Amino acid sequence: QVQLVESGGGLVQAGGSLRLSCAASGRAFSPYRMAWFRQAPGKEREFVARITWSGGNTYYADSVKGRFTISRDNAKNTAYLQMNSLKPEDTAVYYCAAPSGSFSPYDYTYWGQGTQVTVSS
Repeated sequence: QVQLVESGGGLVQAGGSLRLSCAASGRAFSPYRMAWFRQAPGKEREFVARITWSGGNTYYADSVKGRFTISRDNAKNTAYLQMNSLKPEDTAVYYCAAPSGSFSPYDYTYWGQGTQVTVSS
């Protein structure tokens, strides 16, 4: 069993930055691919970014490419999502997930509780 806890969300003005963290506990963290998803009110949960266990391969949704960066520190059992140039449409609850690496939220076993990101215009 793996427990995931997100932190770092908040309220920021458009153009600002936030860094989300996802701390893992329980089973060993390093073999898992990690991903970030987000869900806005009234919308389905959508893929944001994913990273391989080594951190050597990343993939982003088109909507965040060039603005967001996913990373991980296996020694700290923590994954990160650096979000720059934030837009109001980035407003959502952000979740980290493991271990699939898939684009579909239905393929993931472990989820955090989510952290709210609100971007004001």
